[in-house]
Amino acid sequence: MKHYDIIIIGSGMGGGTLAYALRNSGARILLLERGDFLPQEAQNWQVDAIFKENRYKPAENWIDAADGSEFKPGVHYFVGGNTKVYGAALPRFRVQDFDALEHEGGTSPAWPISYSDLEAYYGIAEELFFVHGRAGDDPGEPPRSRPYPFPEVPHEPYIAELIRKLRAQGLHPYCLPMAIDLRAGGRCIRCGTCDGFPCRVQAKGDAEICLVRPALAVAGIELWTNAQARRLLTDERGKRVTAVEVERAGESIRVSADRFIVSCGAVNSAILLLRSADSRRPAGLANSSGLLGRNYMAHNNTALTAVAPLKMNPTVFQKTTAVNDYYFGDVDFAWPMGNIQALGKLQAGMLSAAKPYLPKPILRAMARRSVDWWVMSEDLPDPENRVYLGADGSVQVRWRPNNRVAHHELVRRAIRMMRAAGYPFVFTETLGIETNSHQCGTARFGTDPATSVLDPFCKAHDIDNLYVMDSSFFPSSTAMNPALTICAQALRLADHLQGKAPLRSELAI
Repeated sequence: MKHYDIIIIGSGMGGGTLAYALRNSGARILLLERGDFLPQEAQNWQVDAIFKENRYKPAENWIDAADGSEFKPGVHYFVGGNTKVYGAALPRFRVQDFDALEHEGGTSPAWPISYSDLEAYYGIAEELFFVHGRAGDDPGEPPRSRPYPFPEVPHEPYIAELIRKLRAQGLHPYCLPMAIDLRAGGRCIRCGTCDGFPCRVQAKGDAEICLVRPALAVAGIELWTNAQARRLLTDERGKRVTAVEVERAGESIRVSADRFIVSCGAVNSAILLLRSADSRRPAGLANSSGLLGRNYMAHNNTALTAVAPLKMNPTVFQKTTAVNDYYFGDVDFAWPMGNIQALGKLQAGMLSAAKPYLPKPILRAMARRSVDWWVMSEDLPDPENRVYLGADGSVQVRWRPNNRVAHHELVRRAIRMMRAAGYPFVFTETLGIETNSHQCGTARFGTDPATSVLDPFCKAHDIDNLYVMDSSFFPSSTAMNPALTICAQALRLADHLQGKAPLRSELAI
C-alpha cells in the first residue's frame, strides 16, 4: 500500500487550492479526482451540447427525498471540479455575513471566524484567479487591504446605458468581480459562452488552470484521475484515518497517508463520510454531533429575463454588473434580501432546452432583446434539510426552501427595477432542488463539537487527521457566490498545516 504525507480527495476550489498552497511544503501529496481532464473541443461552446445534451454532467441522478423523484444534479466531475463551468464571479462575503444576522425567515448563525480572519487570504485568492474588479461602487462592500489585481471588466455599450438608467433610479450597480483573463496578453476573447460553459481557450480562472496545473509542476505532487474515493478506513480506536479505498480502472486500491483532506463538494463530502461508517462509528465518520449531512443549503435562486421588444441587445459578454442595494434590506423591508447579478447573455438554445414547448422563433426573438439576471437570496440552515445515503447507496437530498418571503421581495424589486429601465416584459423562474451549484453547509465548522462537525480550521472534531475543505464548512450560505471564500479558507488551512501563523488583515475591522 503506497503511503503519502497528505491525500486530498477532490480537485475543485478547495482541494485544488490546498494542492497549490502546499506544493512547496516538501510533503508528498496525492490528489484524487473521480473524473478526468475536461477536453478542449468544439462542444465546449455549443449551446445544445451544454444545455440539451448535458455533455459535461455525470451520468448519475440524485433522489429528492421529499417525493422519491430523480433529478440530475448541477455537479461536474473533472479536474478543477465545478469551477470548469462556473460563471467566474468571485465576490467577497460582507463583514456582517460572518455575524449572526436576523432574517425575515429566521436567523443566519455566526461563523467561528470573522471577516478579518479571511481578509488577507481573500486578497491572495484574487491574485491567484486574476480577478478583475473595481472597489467603491458596491453598497456595503467589505474593506480591502489591497486593490483588485486587475481593472474591472469593461461594460459593453448597451449594458453601460442600462447602468445609467439604474443609477437614475437611485441604485448603485457595480462592477462584478470576475476571474477571466483580460490581462495584457491574456487569453480571454470576451465570447458569449462563459457563464455555464467550459472555456475552450482556457481563459477562465478555474481551479485546474490556476491551481492544479501549477501544483503538478512541482515534484512531490501526484494526481490520479478517474479515481473515486469510496471509503475512509480508520485505526482500531477510530480516531485516525489510516487509508482510503479508491476505485480506479475497475479495481479497488487502498492508499494510506498521515493526513486526509476531503474536498468533494458539500453533498459528496458528506456522502463519503457517511459511507465510511463502521462498527465503531455506525452514523458515519466525524458525526458524533449528528450534524453530518444536515443544514444543507443551496441559495434561493430565480432567473429573470427582461425584454424590451423594440430594442435589440447586441451585448456579447453581459456578466459585468450587479446590484447589492437590497442586500441588507431597504426602507420598505427591513430584512436582508440578497444580490442581483447579471448572467451571461441568454441564447435561444438555452431557452429552448428549458422551454421546449415554446416556438423557437419566439425564443430567438426574446433572447435577442433580453437582459438576464440571477436573483439570489440566502437559504437559511435547517437541520431537516439534509443529505444522506439511501438503502441502495443512492444520494438522497431533502431540501425544503425557506426564507422565501425575503426572496420574493427581492424578485419584486428586480422586476420593478427593469420595468423602470424600459423593459415592460419581465419573466421569472424560481429554481428548485436541481440548481445546487452553490451547495454548502453539510459539515459546518465551529468551536463546540456538540453543535458542529469541524473546528475553525476545518479539522473534524472526532478524527485527529481528517479535514473537510469545501463549502461543507459554511454555517450559513450568505447571498453571494461561495467560491472565493472557499479558496480563502483553504489558503488559511494550508498555513495552519505548515505551522505558520495565520495571516491577519492590516485593517482595523
